[in-house]
Amino acid sequence: MRYLFVALILIHGLIHFMGFSKAFGLADMKQLSISISKPIGLLWLLTALLFLISATLYLLKYGSWMYTCIIACLLSQVIIVLSWKDAKYGTIANGILLLIALLSLTTRLFEQSYKKEAAELVKKNSLNAIPLLTSADIGHLPVPVQRYLIYCGVLNQPKLLNMQVMFEGQMREKGKDFFSFRSEQYNFFENPARLFFMKAAMYGITVPGYHRYVDASATMDIRLFGKIPVIHQSGPDMDTTETVTLFNDMCLLAPASLIDSRISWEPIDSLTVRAVFINRGISISATLYFNKAGQLINFSSNDRMAIADHKRIPFSTPIHEYRPVRGFNLVSEADAVWDYPDGKFVYGKFRLTDIRYNINDREN
Repeated sequence: MRYLFVALILIHGLIHFMGFSKAFGLADMKQLSISISKPIGLLWLLTALLFLISATLYLLKYGSWMYTCIIACLLSQVIIVLSWKDAKYGTIANGILLLIALLSLTTRLFEQSYKKEAAELVKKNSLNAIPLLTSADIGHLPVPVQRYLIYCGVLNQPKLLNMQVMFEGQMREKGKDFFSFRSEQYNFFENPARLFFMKAAMYGITVPGYHRYVDASATMDIRLFGKIPVIHQSGPDMDTTETVTLFNDMCLLAPASLIDSRISWEPIDSLTVRAVFINRGISISATLYFNKAGQLINFSSNDRMAIADHKRIPFSTPIHEYRPVRGFNLVSEADAVWDYPDGKFVYGKFRLTDIRYNINDREN
């Protein structure tokens, strides 16, 4: 689909060289029966170049291709009107390209609202000097949690202010097939916040979704083409659900954050602990399971709501793989699972593609 779209831009753009050639007598363009002045011929040339530039920017994944394409389509339509008898069918190509560019632009503007808020929070959560996490900081933690932090390699490294995480994977609703997705998120730890932006590929269309959790208030906003509302969720149940999600991120992706004073711990046995995390009056609990190597192997909680079912269902994230990432041993593959009465249902498969800790506003 991607290369078909590029081909359409290129072919449509190259056709515009015909008007330039006609105006300057570079070739005998019998397809164009109407005379074209040299100034209008230059407009044909400019339009052709803009389409070619747009195709190049699209292939290079520069967002500016949309603006270039929109301008090219508008100029193209002007010269088509001036040569309507010969060029009227070019309106079809312009309509297709303009529609795709405009829909891509609305998606981009939706994503930019997420990026703007993330940049503002990064600026508020940046320090030039960050103290190191030492053995004294983890002494109050249950032994399995201490071993986990040591295994991950966070000891004697800077404490956490924030992180940026990139995922790719698959998700689905019960009774439906998996769809692929890519996501980026920012988490903040002093004043807990989570901004998660996902691009899902469904039926050949990219559907963006923005999960926002700030000041213990959560919203889920999914829009077709970044404009047409598909799902919008908020309210107390959503706040509690996203508090679980935030704490899950802390456990799986930000082990250094587990020294947080808002967490209380209760050892269950030598490899299992229960944790209660309280943020702005919202209290959630989870059970963490470890192996003898010090790895966290599962996280489960009964406090997360399955939005599609409108009720709380036991939730877990079994972990399948660890790998070195930016000097730390981190979870690289995990599932998201609902434990329905009729059996476990894997609704998400996540693969970590990159992670950055303690981003400051100069890096973002």
